[in-house]
Amino acid sequence: MSESIIRRYTATGIINVTNDVKPLLDIFTVLKEPELLHYYEPAPGLFIAESPKVIERALDGGYEPLALLMCRKDIEGEAKGIVSRCGDIPLYTGEDEEITAVTGFRLVRGALCAMRRRELPSAVEICKGKKRIAVLENVVNPTNMGAIFRSAAALGMEAVILTSDCTDPLYRRSSRVSMGTVFQVPWTIMKCRNEEYPDILHGLGYKMAAMALKDNSVDIDDDRLNSEEKLAVIMGTEGEGLSDHTIDACDYTVKIPMYNGVDSLNVAAASAVAFWQLGKKRK
Repeated sequence: MSESIIRRYTATGIINVTNDVKPLLDIFTVLKEPELLHYYEPAPGLFIAESPKVIERALDGGYEPLALLMCRKDIEGEAKGIVSRCGDIPLYTGEDEEITAVTGFRLVRGALCAMRRRELPSAVEICKGKKRIAVLENVVNPTNMGAIFRSAAALGMEAVILTSDCTDPLYRRSSRVSMGTVFQVPWTIMKCRNEEYPDILHGLGYKMAAMALKDNSVDIDDDRLNSEEKLAVIMGTEGEGLSDHTIDACDYTVKIPMYNGVDSLNVAAASAVAFWQLGKKRK
């Protein structure tokens, strides 16, 4: 990051949103999420957390806040707690109509916070001591990604592993849909080809259950699944599902029973069913 940009964010305290400070708001208004992702390249970049609840959970997860943007009424309202927790960072604020006039959008969810990313751990680190994990292969829809993380957090999955073609869980829509659970469930990205990760998971001692629409499958309540000491639940991309190579590499192919002529569920809905049945913690 250039020295001029660094100086933009050295000011602290409350800063009124006017056209004079509009260039300082580029991080919220102009830069696209891939640009934020690579902001400090080769070091980890930035992401934007949206809404007080999501920001709170990011802070709970140890992420570093860099700048806040919120309506003036929320400083002593819904966002009061996060303001005090963020300390001496720039807080850009104004009346709702002032912020809309300068930024071009309304803060419908109360607050935005620019935060610094962290180095992702390895799959070995993430999986240590975990008995139930979810693996997402090429899931590209941010809404689905957020919903899957919310289900994983709520229904007993202990970690989430992503292939390299998945959408980023820290993108604004993903983290918002997840209600901030992307900051609660340990996750990482597999830095390998899709054809290679089944061998890695097997090497870590996991049996793999592919969620797929195949006839040669076992029922989702099959006793063998719940009796496995370490189980990885594999979910595929929207539409195409899992690759044939992945299905062939798995120990089980699991199909959710359907009724009334429905042939499949959205991957986010399917994850909730699978995690409820297979993600229960084992002692």
